Amino acid sequence: MLEVTGLTAWYGQAQALHGVDLRVDEGEVVSLAGRNGAGKTTLVRCLIGLHRQAGGTVRLHGRDITGRPAHRRARAGMGWVQDDRGIYAGLTVEENLLLPPTVSDRAWALKQVYDAFPVLAERRKAPGTTLSGGEQQMLAIARVLRTGARLLLMDEPSEGLAPVVVARIGAIIREIKATGAGVLLIEQNVKFAATVADRHYLLSQGRIVESLDNDDFRRREGDLLKHLGI
Repeated sequence: MLEVTGLTAWYGQAQALHGVDLRVDEGEVVSLAGRNGAGKTTLVRCLIGLHRQAGGTVRLHGRDITGRPAHRRARAGMGWVQDDRGIYAGLTVEENLLLPPTVSDRAWALKQVYDAFPVLAERRKAPGTTLSGGEQQMLAIARVLRTGARLLLMDEPSEGLAPVVVARIGAIIREIKATGAGVLLIEQNVKFAATVADRHYLLSQGRIVESLDNDDFRRREGDLLKHLGI
């Protein structure tokens, strides 16, 4: 579904990414872990088309989308769940959900969204500013599902949330996977990542330094936490 080869990027005179290779298959959740400053956010912004890459290729569903602007990548089926959630404060929950256009016939209907996120159904008329952090995260995920995106880039979805909310988000990610969609999960919460991801990449100083299946990832949890400085 997603194939990234030799991706490089710069911030001014500093090179942020050094030849990154990764892939996400259909119906697969892949995590990307790394310390703050390792290049995770730069990588996501390159994938979605908001940061210019200096080299390498990005393919979605086998098509080269390198150089395409963000709106064309979204139309091609790539959805971004931002780390700051990106909720429009002046719009209600339902208006936030209905705002983005659908990009495929796999778009979730409002009823499907409300069945999966009952709290959003209860608060459908509430302004975005009144939602808790967990409710905002659910809204950010649901809004992307409403578009019908087949590849979701999820940036730190568990950050700062209560364990019960994190567990619910984990269940939703597994539901997304079951539909055949792909998920690239940028996540420092190693314990959470191990509950939802099939494979894991470790990013350090702009380079992929390890690729692990979930069994190896679980076995090395202590080492990984030390490496990530957590």
